[in-house]
This record gives sequence, structure tokens and C-alpha cells, in this order.
Amino acid sequence: MPMTVIMHQLMKTLFFATAFGFIVRAAPICSNWTEKIWDVIIVGAGPAGIIVADRMSEAGLSTLLIEAGGPSFGITGGDLDSRRPSWLNGTDLTRVDVPGLYKSIFADGGNLTCGKSLNAYGGCTIGGSSAINAGMYFVPPASDFELYFPDGWKAEDMKPALGRLLERNIPTNITSQDGIRYLQSGYDAARKWIVNGLGFAEMDLTAQPDYKTEVFGHPVYDYTNGQRGGPVVTYLQSALRRENFDLQMNTRVVRVDRERSRATGVIISLNGVELAVKLSEAGRVILSGGALFSPSLLMYSGIGSPDVLSTLRDARKLSPALSNRDWINSTYIGAGLFDNPNTFIELESDTVESYTYSYVQPPLDDRQLYIQQRSGPYTFASQTAVFWDATTHQNGAVVGFQGTVDSSGFGEYMSSKTITLNVYGTSGLKSRGHVVLDHNFIPGPSGDVYYSDPAGQDAKYIADFIYKIFQRLPGSGLTSLNIPQNSTKADIEKYITAWSTYARGQVNHWSSSCEIGKCVDVNTKVIGMENLHVVDSSIVPPLTVNPQLGIMAVAERASEMILRLAGKSMSVH
Repeated sequence: MPMTVIMHQLMKTLFFATAFGFIVRAAPICSNWTEKIWDVIIVGAGPAGIIVADRMSEAGLSTLLIEAGGPSFGITGGDLDSRRPSWLNGTDLTRVDVPGLYKSIFADGGNLTCGKSLNAYGGCTIGGSSAINAGMYFVPPASDFELYFPDGWKAEDMKPALGRLLERNIPTNITSQDGIRYLQSGYDAARKWIVNGLGFAEMDLTAQPDYKTEVFGHPVYDYTNGQRGGPVVTYLQSALRRENFDLQMNTRVVRVDRERSRATGVIISLNGVELAVKLSEAGRVILSGGALFSPSLLMYSGIGSPDVLSTLRDARKLSPALSNRDWINSTYIGAGLFDNPNTFIELESDTVESYTYSYVQPPLDDRQLYIQQRSGPYTFASQTAVFWDATTHQNGAVVGFQGTVDSSGFGEYMSSKTITLNVYGTSGLKSRGHVVLDHNFIPGPSGDVYYSDPAGQDAKYIADFIYKIFQRLPGSGLTSLNIPQNSTKADIEKYITAWSTYARGQVNHWSSSCEIGKCVDVNTKVIGMENLHVVDSSIVPPLTVNPQLGIMAVAERASEMILRLAGKSMSVH
């Protein structure tokens, strides 16, 4: 190996987190990690990959976690000043740590997103999308597991995994450390509309996760002590204490190396040089790159639709050692890709006080509240209210809807009296796309992810829901600015299905592109392979809620199953 490559890998990060009350040192430096034989290689340090890596190393398996991106939270080290505004200087925080700055990541990426390596918005950094999203953290209702997951993954099966997750990453709906709920004018206005007007039940959503029909309440977040939480500040920290665990960032995995049905390791790219990292005889590769990257890695590894594999072969993108008869032909790889169709509805009222977060210069009082007390508006990501509904249609379809109220307007509607309602279609929708590689072989979603169900029902279901809630809008004091509140169902359907600043935008809740039972088996093992797994949003069906908690719970459950295959048992604390 070239000395420059070895020296590059010697630059391990010192992990620290004074804001959380602990200091964690990275695992001992393994100067020849590319030459070591590993029991488990995990590709992707996102919300699933980190959990699986922690569980594999906890069971005594030598575990390598590879991430294409770089540092994120302050505790992941690196040059902090490059990832934060000047008002955070003197702290151990980056923009990732501060919930109120999450929109700034969406605006400019902050070297935390995937950039040109992905034709979509996603997190390419330690923590993956859990480091760049709003951090909303809802337990899926038990009905999601009963209706949409296969045997072995039903609600009763998931209880131990959910219990372990919620013990380590505790949901909260009170984010400010002074106990005060800030920016509540939007909540109050939405409550008058949704609870008083429509009769939805106001409840503590952390205490009643299974109720998702006509319910309203405060958003629930994965935050800790007024800062962004997630697996980086819990699971990753325990993994880093172990000598059998190694994290390598800024390292791209090109493909899985395999001999027919057996993975032998992965091919990585370091400084433009491709190197093979090997598995032990009983080892396993686990792909956790997300619903867009993981299917593309399978394709690059000679597993996928024959026409895609032929194109990759002709472009010399497949391993030269892989002949056509070694291909694993499957049209299920990358199929079924889902994202929530969303619509922004701009609402105005004299009772509302809009609040727009500033990256560069927050109001002095709010800035001091946050830095000195971890209190104030910057302790949450701008969502002030959330509500759900569901409907069962004549054909038996159960379809879910979610509404989330933001603290400010959007697009053309940015007055001091404007807030934004984001309406999602959620579980039960039939529209699906697939993962495609562009002319440069970069993965991304196909153009038919939204409103493409053959029967054309998804748009009607969502239009019906918006029409339903609009019937009580006039009595709330709120006025809809971009969709007339006297719109017919047909008017609403036309609006939400035509692209605009306010409709058909990507929510980036990518899931379902490697379905259990078709792409992977019930143990998350890629069908046709002996020791290659996918554990991430790819194997998660569309959920009724924001998917982060569900993905993390699935990772806990998958860890149980993979360890059982390896003859290991899950540690219970």
C-alpha cells in the first residue's frame, strides 16, 4: 500500500462531547485497517448503520464501519469552524448540533450532504440523514407493523427492539431546557382549526403512539439536552469505546467484492486508488447506505435487473472477475422506491407571529438563551404542531395523512403573520418509483415516485383530506394564501399534482427500494447471497410517521437476526 494512503488512514479523529458530559476517545488506531480481516463490514454510518455497527461490535465481532462523508456533530471532530456560524465559536457545537439551524443545511448543504454523488438530497456524513433532518421522532403505530411488515417483523416481534431503542434515544416534546414551549402562536391557531373546528383529539403523542386517526399535538424530537440527538451521540459513542470497532470516514465503497453467492469483502476508493478490504471466513457485509445508495451498490456488485447490469458491464463498471453467469438477476433491486408526496399550504392570521431562523445572526436574546441555557427557539427545528388522520376507502385501502405546522411562511409568502402547513400522504399509498443510474451512473429516483399509482387514487385520497380540513378553516381565523379555501376536490387534486414551489417537492423520506421478501429475506439477507445484508430505509415500507425512529428500530431488530445467523446473542442491558 502506498505510504500516502497509510498516512491518510492514520489520521483518526479524537471524539469529544463536553456538552453531553463525557469524553470519548476513538478506538485504537489500526494503521493497516485495509489489510485487516473483518468479521463485519458495514457500509454507511447513517441511523441504521451506526446501530448495527454498535450491536455487532458489542457481540465481540471485529467491526468496520465505512462512511463516504466526513464529520458532522461537534463530537465527530474535524474543523468545527467550517461547519458552524461565528456565533457558535468558543463552543463544541456545529450547525448539526443546534436544532434551529437544520434549515441552513437544506439551503447550502454545508459539506454534509451527498452533492454530486447522489441525484437527490441526502446525508453523506457521520449520522447520515439523522444529522441533517429536523429530527422528528415518532414511534410508528403498531398497525404499521401489522399491515405492512412480513411475519417476523410484526408489532409483537418489534417490541424488544423498540424497547432497546427508546431506552437509549428518548423521545421528547419539550426541547427547551427551561421547560418553556416557544413560538406557540402557530400551535394555538392550528389547535383552534384542527381540534376545536374538526374535533381532532389533542394528546401527548409520546404517550399514545398508536393513535394516528384525528389526533393533534406537539411534535416529538430525538434531541438531548437542547441539542440534536440520534445514534451519533448514543450508539456510536459506545461502539467507539471498543477495540474491535473501527470507523473510517471520507472513504467511498465502490462495490461488494464477491465470489458467486459469497461476499468476500468490499472494494473501496482511497485517493483515487481502489483497494480490497476482506471479510473473515464467516464474515458478513451489511449495506446501510440508504434507499438510493444501497440498491446502486448492489447493482455495481452484479446484483440487479439484467438490463442495468448489461449497461454497467458495457461501461466497465462491474468487477472484471465477474462473468455474466455470476450475475444475480433481480428486478426487485431498487424497485418500489417511496417518498411522501407533500404539499405546502401557506396560512395567514392576525393571531400568528411568524419566526424565521437565522444562521448568521439570530436575535441576541435567542442566541444567548441557546448558548448559555440550551433554551429558546433554537432548541427545536421550527415545527410547532403536528396532526394525523387516516381513512379506509371502499376498496379496503387504509391511507394515512400527516400535517406539520412550521413557524414561518415559505416561498412568496413570508410575512410576519404567515405560517406553513406541510401535508404528507403517508402509509397505504400505492405510488412507487425505482432507483435509477444516470448517464454518469449516479443513483437517484425515477420520475414516477409521486402520484403514479395505476388507479390514480393517491392524489384523490390526499385531495379529499385537504378538502376535509378546509371545511373548518374559515372559523379558525386562518386564511389559505396559495390554495383557495373554497376549492373543490378536483381543484385541490389538480393543484397538488402539478409541480410548483408548493407541490410535488421531494420530502426525502426515501424508503422501500429493497423490500423484505423480494430483495432481501426475512433476515435482511440479499436473496441469492449467503452473507450480504441490507439494513436501512431500503427495507422499510412507507410508514405513517416520519421514518427516522422506524428505521432505527428496524436496525435494532435486524441486528438480532444477523447475530442469530452468526451464532451470537444480543446483549440486553
